[in-house]
Amino acid sequence: MVKKKRIFLIKLSLIVFFVLLAAGAGIFLQIVKQLPEVEGLDAYIPSETTLIFSSDGKVLARLHREENRQVVPLSKISIYFQNAVIATEDPNFYRHHGLDFYGIFRATVKNLVYGRIVEGASTVTQQLARNLFLSRRKTYIRKLAEAILAMQIERRYTKEEILEMYLNQVYLGHNSYGIESAASLYFGKSAADLDLAESAMLAGIIRGPELYSPYRNFRGAKLRQITVLNNMLEHRLVDEREAKLAAIEELEFSPKNLKRYSEVAPYFISYVLQDLIERYGEDMVYHGGLRVYTTLDTAKQAAAEDVITRFVTEEGEKYQFSQAALVSLDPRTGYIKAMVGGIDFFESKFNRVTQAQRQPGSSFKPFVYTAAMEQGISPGTIIDDSPTTFNVFPNEWNPDGTWEPKNFDKKFHGSVTLRHALEKSLNIPSIKLLERVGIGPAIDVARRMGIKSHLEPGLALTLGVSEVNLLEITSAYGVFANSGIRVEPAAITRIDNRDGVLIYKHAITEKRALDTNVAAVMIDMMQGVIARGTGVHARLSRPAAAKTGTTEEYRDAWFIGFVPQLVTGVWVGNDDNKSMEGVAEVAVCPRIWREYNKIALENEPIIAFPKPAGLVRVEICEESGKLVGDNCPEEKRLSVTLWEKDVPKDKCDVHTGWDHFMGFEGEAPPESERIWKKDEPKKEEPFYF
Repeated sequence: MVKKKRIFLIKLSLIVFFVLLAAGAGIFLQIVKQLPEVEGLDAYIPSETTLIFSSDGKVLARLHREENRQVVPLSKISIYFQNAVIATEDPNFYRHHGLDFYGIFRATVKNLVYGRIVEGASTVTQQLARNLFLSRRKTYIRKLAEAILAMQIERRYTKEEILEMYLNQVYLGHNSYGIESAASLYFGKSAADLDLAESAMLAGIIRGPELYSPYRNFRGAKLRQITVLNNMLEHRLVDEREAKLAAIEELEFSPKNLKRYSEVAPYFISYVLQDLIERYGEDMVYHGGLRVYTTLDTAKQAAAEDVITRFVTEEGEKYQFSQAALVSLDPRTGYIKAMVGGIDFFESKFNRVTQAQRQPGSSFKPFVYTAAMEQGISPGTIIDDSPTTFNVFPNEWNPDGTWEPKNFDKKFHGSVTLRHALEKSLNIPSIKLLERVGIGPAIDVARRMGIKSHLEPGLALTLGVSEVNLLEITSAYGVFANSGIRVEPAAITRIDNRDGVLIYKHAITEKRALDTNVAAVMIDMMQGVIARGTGVHARLSRPAAAKTGTTEEYRDAWFIGFVPQLVTGVWVGNDDNKSMEGVAEVAVCPRIWREYNKIALENEPIIAFPKPAGLVRVEICEESGKLVGDNCPEEKRLSVTLWEKDVPKDKCDVHTGWDHFMGFEGEAPPESERIWKKDEPKKEEPFYF
């Protein structure tokens, strides 16, 4: 009976054994069947961070979604870090074939003692398999799949290839994947330059990236570093002296690298990002590892950000403005050197350089004056600044079809030259000039120079009632600075793919927009805006030209100015269109422009503007419009610049006789007491050529 029972138990045990064996084999085959093909690693392209560089080679941004990664070959990874990882994560890496059976036995015993999975024995190859193909959930099924994949990987790839893939995949905290990104994040250097102490610190993070981050838990990170150094010492990967020196080395971390990319030139980066996505799509931009080289000058950008922040903070309340923007370009290339789209990107991502459409006010007037110069009208042409009613199309502001504009200073100045009218930004002469040259030609000039926004055809056009953005009008002024040549603004010079192959190169395209001499004449006139006009607060110790602008009820204030190698536009105002103190146009914008340019041009050579040709300076009588005669009163004499064709042939025939002696009326004084007007000092209208 006992014998039969024993035979029954043996048979039952064998049946259970074979059933379990079959079940295990079935599970094993099912797992193997569902596992991915490791040969896919040959074509595997890991998600890689796109880098954006400034013109001076600094990293402005790292664009990525979940994984911030830069892939580098094993030869560009510090040997210290390679050894630190092997000593800590997989000491038998070069001896096993994917599985470390001694480590598995040790971990299994420990897990059975604790009754749960408390320790793994994953090799570097197993970790790579898990990172690439599996979840991180701790189950025996996943561990089995991990082991099978590890053995397949070992058969397919060399140890060096496996280690390279692992070191480019491993997570090292703060959204940093791979050693190159981690080296930059923690120490501001490349993986190739890591020393022993730094390598041990980073290798220690692998066990618990969030727990052992030196930015969050320096003490824990330091203990892990010591553990790694001891492991390296135990496996003879360093000597005792090296380990001790590394343990006491004071590490220099770069916590500033934890900042979001948009804290460095955020509005510019946003502008570049939009361009990249339009070209290549979001997937390529955030995962494709592009290398994007831009036009931004970090020194000029820092100066722009500092000046804008300082003026809004210190003077915004006084002049009642809460926002400001600045953009600066090289007019010869169109390269954007600095861009500040607002006071705080994190508070408002709206870019007031490229997205805000605002009325430019009087900063639009140079386009009208340029049209006049093209038609041969002289800078010294006299025009009457007096109360004038203009006939316009009826609208909500002028229902009766009449318009009586005023000047900025609420005054009228009588007969003035075009040069003077531009310098003082007088409205009436500008409207009369637009009437004379025609709205169509003025719009044509603006279009040729780069204004793309809608321009409403009407006399108010010269007062800047049609909205534009700061980038387009600043770029248009660059045509003046570049002797009449139009160059489109650009932010990107070159793009390489992840393999360093050039996939885009910007080509500077020049287009003649203005005659060279017309541009020179306009520069000559606009220099007067800074010398003695509305832009006196922008004076630099070098030749510069500009125009101010303000809008109805002082909602916007502008200053667009340039030297031959740099054109810069400034805007201040409020997003809700609230009015400012009226003096912001002349008291704030020119000073922002000056303070920025003093820094931006510090190491730039002083370059003179080209001199205009064909202009002649003559003295004419304001009343007759002819050359001054001997009897013309001083207050009627003007020294002006005219095209040669406009120089009067005759002398004044209005002022004759004794009644034009100074200070006398009625009967002529004795000869000895007569003082002729012609003997008085003459007032001249200054100009620059």
